[in-house]
Amino acid sequence: MTKTEIAKAFSNGEFEKTYDYIAENAEWIVIEEDKFTGKQAIIDNCEQVGSYFESVTTDFKTLNIIAEGNNVVIIGTAEFLRDGKRVSFVSACDVYEFNDANQIQKITSYCIQKK
Repeated sequence: MTKTEIAKAFSNGEFEKTYDYIAENAEWIVIEEDKFTGKQAIIDNCEQVGSYFESVTTDFKTLNIIAEGNNVVIIGTAEFLRDGKRVSFVSACDVYEFNDANQIQKITSYCIQKK
């Protein structure tokens, strides 16, 4: 997978596709919410989030992708529905930093939930 494909898969909740591309000492910072340090901590959080995704219908939309060198930015939205009703809607920007081995070194996520 290319850096852009890895980043897009992660941002769209297709976490399992990306596990081989996460560096052992990677970190994921969700601004104003949480920080996960190390590959296993990131995977553990992905599993929790994935369980939530299975309990709702998800509609991810990628609005923009910016890629340069070892950096990829994914801008998009996520709508979560249950029984045809909106549970939540999030506008997000994920900034990915890759190392020279084509692995995610750092993710910074900015998530704004519609009120």
